[in-house]
Amino acid sequence: MNNIDEYQKVVSALKRRKKGATAADVCAATALPLSSVRELLPKAADEFSGHLQVTQSGEILYHFPFGFSSRYRGWKAGIKKTFFFFKKGLKTALVFLFKIWIMTMLIGYFIAFLAIALASVVLSMVIQSKSSNDGRSSSFAMPNLFGLIWRIWFIQEVTKPRYGSRAVFKDKKKGKPLHKAIFSFIFGEEDPNKDWIERENKAVIAYVQANRGVISLAEYMAFSGENSIDAEKSILSFCSNFGGSPEVTEEGTIVYRFDELLLKADQKTLKELLPPIKRTKIFSENKKSMNTWFIVINAVNLIFGSYYFYNSLTTGFLTSEIQYQSASYLYAFTHILLEIFTQNPVMFISIVLGLIPLAFSLFFWLIPVFRYLNEKKENEEIKLSNFKRIAFNKIWSSPKNINPEILVNFLPEAMPKNTSSACDRVIKDLNVISKAEIEQNEDEKTIYSFNELEDEKVAIEKYRKGINQKESELGSVVFDSKD
Repeated sequence: MNNIDEYQKVVSALKRRKKGATAADVCAATALPLSSVRELLPKAADEFSGHLQVTQSGEILYHFPFGFSSRYRGWKAGIKKTFFFFKKGLKTALVFLFKIWIMTMLIGYFIAFLAIALASVVLSMVIQSKSSNDGRSSSFAMPNLFGLIWRIWFIQEVTKPRYGSRAVFKDKKKGKPLHKAIFSFIFGEEDPNKDWIERENKAVIAYVQANRGVISLAEYMAFSGENSIDAEKSILSFCSNFGGSPEVTEEGTIVYRFDELLLKADQKTLKELLPPIKRTKIFSENKKSMNTWFIVINAVNLIFGSYYFYNSLTTGFLTSEIQYQSASYLYAFTHILLEIFTQNPVMFISIVLGLIPLAFSLFFWLIPVFRYLNEKKENEEIKLSNFKRIAFNKIWSSPKNINPEILVNFLPEAMPKNTSSACDRVIKDLNVISKAEIEQNEDEKTIYSFNELEDEKVAIEKYRKGINQKESELGSVVFDSKD
């Protein structure tokens, strides 16, 4: 009988026992070896969101209060999985197209507006020169020399080949490509914690291997930063993935044992409980000067878009010389230019040169603003999670006479704004698995003692000492394939 058939028999046996079942119950119902049952029960608990209960006799009872709706199999799970991959693929495609669109809009409109402005300046200079030679003025001449100088300076300044300074332009090959820098400003950087599950699992495995293959729920909470309910679900999934099984000590404490993880050639040990730390998100890795220039470029698009949209509404069609003379110079120039290509230049100016770049420019700023606010919230959650890991570790190391002030640390990634509230969360989460005794010290400060946690710690150390570590030693090599 293969492992899949054995697992199905275990699940069938559990379904017939709605009030829960022990490993012995499943053995009696399936006639499977006890070792196989103990290996498969955590997998069932993980798949069907089972809970662990300890009876008065010290046996573990597997209870499934939510029934046997699989998290990984069946048509519901299949639909969820298909929808997840579809949503992921659609999101990837849309993000790609969205990035191309943003790149095209930002740079394309900026170049187009500068080209129109530059062309208008050149035409103005030509007309002014001709008018001066003829001794008469023209309707397209600039009002004064200052306006002409200002426009020439403006065009020269915004079209300099730099992003903040000439030094940045010279070294741009060493930095990000332009399109990636724009995406960094708008969408931010990659998730710094995309490898979090791997880092967390490595830390837990290292701790388990250094502590005779045993870990408790309280110890696991220091790695995950979760409350006891979520941590119990996570550790059952961890057992399913790494061959663990829950057991009960003589004192009635549930421990999770991973004998197979001890069969390692590397003899390095790390007995200290060192929880990994999540990294906080940063707004952008771009230089400040580069982000400033993206803001300037977008501001130019916003100004031009607002200008064209406003003038298209207030000035409209230009049909006579008087209207051309009274209209804004740049608008009149653009109107005449577009008359070559379209019969309705006002509509083109209003939508293509006005409304679209105006809306895009506002949109271009709104995404980073909302992202900044969202990342600020996410970073607070990350800091709280890191704070809880470190605080759980401190309390586990010394469960008695806990002054909440000692839980505060000065690691930037683990310093939420409201440390007092964070301390309360830690006390509340641990109070679920170990009732805290509260008293006042001489300074009238509240002191917490987790005596049950201290007893659990002693029981676990006793349990670990009772494990024959020689059984987990590899021993000498008795066969080599090269021989």
